[in-house]
Amino acid sequence: MDKSVSELANLWDRVLLKVHKNLDQTIFNSFFASTYIHKLENNVLYVVVATSLAQTLLSSKYNDLLTSIVSEETQTTYGIEFILQSDVNAKAQKIEEVKQPFFANVRVNSNYTFDNFIVGTSNREASQAALMVASNLGKMFNPLFIYSDSGLGKTHLLHAIGNYVKKNIPNSKVLYIPADVFVDEFVRAVRGESDDSNIKGYINSADVLLIDDVQFLANKNQTQDMFFSCYNTLVNNGKQVVITSDRYPSELKGLPDRLVSRFISGLTVNMTKPDLDTCVSILKSKIIASGLDPNNFDKDALEFLAGQYSTNIRELEGALNSLLYHVVNEKKSQHISFDVAFESVRGSNKPTNANDSMSEARIVNVVADYYNLTPSQLTGKIRISQISWARHVAMYLIRLIMDVPFASIGALFSGAHHTTVMSAVEKIEYKYKHDITVKQAIDEIKKRLGQ
Repeated sequence: MDKSVSELANLWDRVLLKVHKNLDQTIFNSFFASTYIHKLENNVLYVVVATSLAQTLLSSKYNDLLTSIVSEETQTTYGIEFILQSDVNAKAQKIEEVKQPFFANVRVNSNYTFDNFIVGTSNREASQAALMVASNLGKMFNPLFIYSDSGLGKTHLLHAIGNYVKKNIPNSKVLYIPADVFVDEFVRAVRGESDDSNIKGYINSADVLLIDDVQFLANKNQTQDMFFSCYNTLVNNGKQVVITSDRYPSELKGLPDRLVSRFISGLTVNMTKPDLDTCVSILKSKIIASGLDPNNFDKDALEFLAGQYSTNIRELEGALNSLLYHVVNEKKSQHISFDVAFESVRGSNKPTNANDSMSEARIVNVVADYYNLTPSQLTGKIRISQISWARHVAMYLIRLIMDVPFASIGALFSGAHHTTVMSAVEKIEYKYKHDITVKQAIDEIKKRLGQ
């Protein structure tokens, strides 16, 4: 009886659960925990083990126990052979080195895994669904449809699914295909540069199909027909399909209802922009990946970048790269303060008036210190009255002292609209003229700024 890769994985999970109950924890962890079924062939289960010692021990001492449990779980008698992980890896490497007949320039990126995907409230549901799908191919949600604005981690999750499957079920075939590449390959077939039927056969042989940015299939009628055919074949055969898009299925324009209805038939999950804590965690992860110590970065500096670039993780990573470049080439300092982070995203926009020694960062720092707040609280989006008031004072002083355009000031305060900045400046200006307490406070801040 044929079994899919997910069925074999589920079978071995049940077997290991029973073995665990009968063995010492140390023995189980040392010799059983990392094992998995590589394939079922001619009524023999080929089980992968990590070392030759485990291969010898399981073959000589535990073969009967495992055979018995497998028989209980399947009502079928299977033989069991133990093979080394190194042998499986060597064979897989040879297969990987063979040139792909189609979609030759796209593969699962080994750098994107579940381990380095930073989970927060904005993406937890999508992350959990992706892991469940990767662990139960074709059994849980088919298709899994993930949608969000650009730059929030959809592609990372697609690759994470692919890497998880390749690691845990090495004999499975995983195809990652951006939708625009799918279109290009189909066009090549139409032009006679490749065989349409062979493309279908290649796709239909996959155990997991990962389609990125499916919105690029819009209005590509012939390509949609081929995709529809492949999609139905895979799902009907219990193979897993995962799709990403920049919007909810029913909002996709230029796609036929028959495709949209199938997208909705599985599980549809949304990813939103990450919160401040998640962005800070992402920054720390990237800093570590760069070989640096996050402890050398002030909390305020990281929170400032996180607050400025929370709408797009790619932009957040770009801002961090700008900061690192700024530090290496200009500041040459291991310690990254809020001032340094602030300067790094200002680019070459240096003050040209009489207040050259002044900077927006310095004003933000002094105002924050006066009101016993952190600079990141001022530049963030928290709307508590005390913080909002201090934020408006900082906007007013930046405008007053440095004559920075309203739009530029707004960009420094989490992208506040220029009309919001205008309103804040006018409010503080009025209060300064009519409220002696406010005047005293602002005069004190200006004194600390040397004005």
